Amino acid sequence: MTIADQRAALDALIRERGEDYASLSRLIGRNAAYVQQFIKRGVPRKLDEADRRLLARYFNVPESRLGGPESDGVRIVAAERGRSRQADLVAVPRLAVGASAGPGAVAGDERPHARIAFQAQWLRRVASSPQALSIIQVDGDSMAPTLGDGDDILVDRGDAAARLRDGIYVLRIADALNVKRIALNPATRRLTIHSDNPAYPPIAECDPADIDIIGRVVWAGRRIA
Repeated sequence: MTIADQRAALDALIRERGEDYASLSRLIGRNAAYVQQFIKRGVPRKLDEADRRLLARYFNVPESRLGGPESDGVRIVAAERGRSRQADLVAVPRLAVGASAGPGAVAGDERPHARIAFQAQWLRRVASSPQALSIIQVDGDSMAPTLGDGDDILVDRGDAAARLRDGIYVLRIADALNVKRIALNPATRRLTIHSDNPAYPPIAECDPADIDIIGRVVWAGRRIA
């Protein structure tokens, strides 16, 4: 693969995944213009090996797709406070759907439109499996103040109906996605579906068989105004 091919391959991945140059530059610990300059101006002439490995791991593609060797290890090198460290990253897909924290929203196009990288070791602590994770957005205010409109939530699809317990879940009810807090009655095994916002009344005595439980919410991220 030529250097021109390498630049074109990276640019194609960025466009395909809906990423931006500045965010990827920060991901690899460079100034905000670094990736754009590499692609558009050829400066630097080629990607540093560690940068190439990190980008390949972030996009979840073989390193060879970006001009690296055919064998693609799972270890990457990242910069942290001026030191080198070994880290595993998992690129979790961010889906183009919202889960309503209100009356309910019909699911949209459930395809990845971006990916966000998390440290694999941390994901293994908080979730059933990194492969069972996806990120969607909260719509509405019924889960405020715990979750706000526009927050990103990490949903563990491997932690759903079979392991049901008290917690916050994404549910599909009558083809609408909702994010709600569930309380399970240990005696009757029936559910009460709560909103953290007291303006929204709970739904009591629900049969779990009537609800499609998509997965448990294990993390949330939000923009600070």
